[in-house]
Amino acid sequence: MLMSPDIVSDKMIINVGGRTDIVNYYTPWLLNRLEEGYAYSRNPFARENVYKLSLKPEDVDCLLFCSKNYQPILKHIGDIDEKYNILCNYTITAYGKDIEPKVPSINQSIKTLKRLSDIVGENKILWRYDPILLTEKYTVEKHLETFEHMAEAITPLVYRCIFSFVDMYKKVEENMPEIIPLTEEDKVNLLKGIGEISEKNNLYTQTCATNENYGKYGIHAAGCTTREILEQAHGVVYKNVKASGIRKNCHCIPSRDIGAYNSCLSECKYCYANRKPDMPKNVIKLHDEKSTLLLGHLKENDKLIDTDVIRYIEPKQTTLFDF
Repeated sequence: MLMSPDIVSDKMIINVGGRTDIVNYYTPWLLNRLEEGYAYSRNPFARENVYKLSLKPEDVDCLLFCSKNYQPILKHIGDIDEKYNILCNYTITAYGKDIEPKVPSINQSIKTLKRLSDIVGENKILWRYDPILLTEKYTVEKHLETFEHMAEAITPLVYRCIFSFVDMYKKVEENMPEIIPLTEEDKVNLLKGIGEISEKNNLYTQTCATNENYGKYGIHAAGCTTREILEQAHGVVYKNVKASGIRKNCHCIPSRDIGAYNSCLSECKYCYANRKPDMPKNVIKLHDEKSTLLLGHLKENDKLIDTDVIRYIEPKQTTLFDF
């Protein structure tokens, strides 16, 4: 194995769920990595490059979770919350098993969300209602009806709601041909309805990955991992870092993902992270919960790159919670 002589500057917001649903399917691996204090992350585009990322609490500004099912980590999340700054994105949509085959039902998800909120607090939870897509079954009316039902139950449990319209990547078009393209009229009706429902429930609702201004509908600007959100969650002051997310029009602070593409087992038909729906069934064979990598192990020709920790939290000072 070739060791790199270089040290790469690293962003110490650790993304636990951007490439795959680690919480739902790989919690034992994650717990092992947190206990050992580091993980390896393979570059998905230059696969010979493997980055060693510190997971020591003193090196991590935030563990950024994103999952459709927090049940597997519930009994551990309190301990994690005591050691780390955490932020939990909880995706609960209108779709059933026809589109999200392995995702818990809405009612099951809300029950789990309630338990999560009781443990970590609503200020550390963002409800994600995305992506919004249309089919003959999931019409504009169906979305608004379901969103209203969910908002009534979820609003007291979360800090805010984040939604986005589906991105029609080529693989999404291939894997889900029944999608009906959103027209501008559809978008306006959805924005108006979501804005009215949010106002009715006193739910702060914002978009994701867009530069469009939907303020006239009561919808706030995009950015789901922003300085504002992190500061209110953790009661500390973050540096003013330029947004540079991985998706087009992303307004999030940079983070480093410890997951791997093509490994989520939820089988969501619109999935962005799996190239083909059946790939994870074969890829999962590479998973070893004791490995430093989510999938597989280091190879002889891998280039292991150490990372230099760069903190986004300002040096110790009076915190926001001291006032």
